[in-house]
Amino acid sequence: MKNIFICIGVIIFIYVIYRVYKYQTLDDGLGTLIEKGAIILDVRTEKEFATGHIPDSQNISLGTIRERYTELDPTKTYITVCSHGLRSVKAESILKEKGFKKVYNGGAWSDLQKSIKNK
Repeated sequence: MKNIFICIGVIIFIYVIYRVYKYQTLDDGLGTLIEKGAIILDVRTEKEFATGHIPDSQNISLGTIRERYTELDPTKTYITVCSHGLRSVKAESILKEKGFKKVYNGGAWSDLQKSIKNK
């Protein structure tokens, strides 16, 4: 019985840490950036992208972004998204390493899509 409570406690702890991480790494004002022409960069795999995505978003998977970043215009604004928000943080970091100045974390694509629709 003690082990069950420990497992439940660990699961709750991990979930809370994930939610805090998600909200701390998510950039504010994304809707305004999109209205001003920011490009949504979906860094999921092509198969994941094919199952659903934000209309007009561009797909370059995280696994290929180090080679394919040259396809992007460093003068434009990009909002990175993925399935849960972890890969988008990594993609944002990689693009900033490559000299991109206007890159923002959009978190999970489905959450961003909902927030866009609610505006």
